[in-house]
Amino acid sequence: MGTKNIHSNKPRLVGGIVSDMLKGWNRSTELAVDLKTILRSDRTMRTGKEYQGVLSRDQDACIEDFRCRDAHYTFVETEPWTEKRNPRVFRGRYITITRRENGKLRLNFRQLPANMSVERYAFQVFLELHKGLKGLVEK
Repeated sequence: MGTKNIHSNKPRLVGGIVSDMLKGWNRSTELAVDLKTILRSDRTMRTGKEYQGVLSRDQDACIEDFRCRDAHYTFVETEPWTEKRNPRVFRGRYITITRRENGKLRLNFRQLPANMSVERYAFQVFLELHKGLKGLVEK
């Protein structure tokens, strides 16, 4: 399924939805940013050293994303991929999201609880997908 069906109400496979969301790379240059780092391996970042982790823009820094003068970011270093085969990037009650060696995300669904309806389970999975992917995938 192509990107033309993104806004369709017809059922789609989750892998297709995630693939559509991850298509393309966008380049941007932010001038004069404040960057807070949370590192595992070093006290401060070393020049020329690459770090694996998650970079996020702090929400309270801007009223609008458009033309924000002071951009505030946080970088959290994660464990290297070599230590884990498919590191977990989100762990919820109903799903977990792992990252494969090639960088693609994989959704892992947990078992349907015995005392929960299918509709309730599906809704809870939706909420966790939204929460988990919100920090991992840009719009």
